Amino acid sequence: MSAIALVGAQWGDEGKGKTIDILASKADMVVRAQGGSNAGHTVVVGDVTYKLHLIPSGILYPDTVCVIGNGTVISPGVILKEMENLTERGISLDNLKIDARAHIILPYHVEIDKLSELKRGKGDIGTTKNGIGPCYMDKAERTGIRMCDFINPEVFREKLKFNLEVKNKIITAVYGGAPLDFDAVYNEYCEYAKQLAPFVCDTSVLVYEAIKADKYVLFEGAQGALLDLDMGTYPYVTSSHPTAGGFCVGAGIGPTLIKDVLGVGKAYTTRVGKGPFPTELDDETGERIRTVGAEFGTTTGRPRRCGWLDILILKFAVRVNGLTALAINKLDTLTGIEKLKVCVAYEKDGQRIYDFPTDISELEGCKPVYIELDGWKEDITGAKSFDELPAAAKAYIECIEKESGCPVKMVGVGPDREQNLYR
Repeated sequence: MSAIALVGAQWGDEGKGKTIDILASKADMVVRAQGGSNAGHTVVVGDVTYKLHLIPSGILYPDTVCVIGNGTVISPGVILKEMENLTERGISLDNLKIDARAHIILPYHVEIDKLSELKRGKGDIGTTKNGIGPCYMDKAERTGIRMCDFINPEVFREKLKFNLEVKNKIITAVYGGAPLDFDAVYNEYCEYAKQLAPFVCDTSVLVYEAIKADKYVLFEGAQGALLDLDMGTYPYVTSSHPTAGGFCVGAGIGPTLIKDVLGVGKAYTTRVGKGPFPTELDDETGERIRTVGAEFGTTTGRPRRCGWLDILILKFAVRVNGLTALAINKLDTLTGIEKLKVCVAYEKDGQRIYDFPTDISELEGCKPVYIELDGWKEDITGAKSFDELPAAAKAYIECIEKESGCPVKMVGVGPDREQNLYR
């Protein structure tokens, strides 16, 4: 068996798209198991850039089966637009499979997401407003509409009618919004259902049989460990489980079937939206990292907050995911910075903290404890091996490896798949 899970080791946006694409080129199957269109991967192939939100990156390879598992939530209009864009570029969708148990996002989810964020005011979570959270809420409440319901017009009609009556009361009475029209929603989404029905099946069976047949199966992570609903920086988290354990539930397979877990991180730290960020840089260095690294959200376009590398976060990711290796991307972004800092602890009230706190309130007043390393001036984007890197760049990666307690097996020195070094 050869099954590997790839997860984000920070707050998402770690450059997983490129790493996934490299691995997907060799995979027989790529599986997406959580989240929805709130996530995004940017994949650069030659002169062409693909921005994927729901469809696994393996779709770029004609022989790779691409699975959207039961743990995902699917916006029909969004995925159909994504499918259309791929088709227009000559990408076949013949191997795309969508699990019948996956829940769908409906207009009332999006509306409630937007209105609830507006009502929170300055206390908003910073969601993408794509309806992800409200859809997962319905799933937990057992009122959600799954793909198997969606593609059955009569079942869909019955469930939508019940849900919309309730949701319209929430939209109007709680949030002061305008009610949604049942016929308009039903008719529009029935057309979506007709187009998606041929792709729907029990993907759990497909994934299990592929692993048992010793196929190379890649579980494609979205977002990052610190956004996990249970383990992340709650409440500034996503509504699903972007950790290694989330793949088991979200793809319908057991944990013993996953052989390795690769964590993807940046050579520095970023996050989008609100929430604590101990190593954030509100200065010229932070702005330089943002500009050079093109740190703007794939899904929202929002500028990312940037800061020094935080080892406590990587240690957290190693622990909760059981990481067997790390891939560190965007090392090239740090080129030209004379002195680099790496956070190895926090200090609060005279005490040192070496593990990422469980309660974000504990981060209030925490000051990063840094070690300082020499930077490098040499252009590393053309390096063909790890040994070709400047001594300072190699020392930086070795520091990450030592402090995190996890081997670094891949190093990214540019956006292209060829700009990846192996150790």
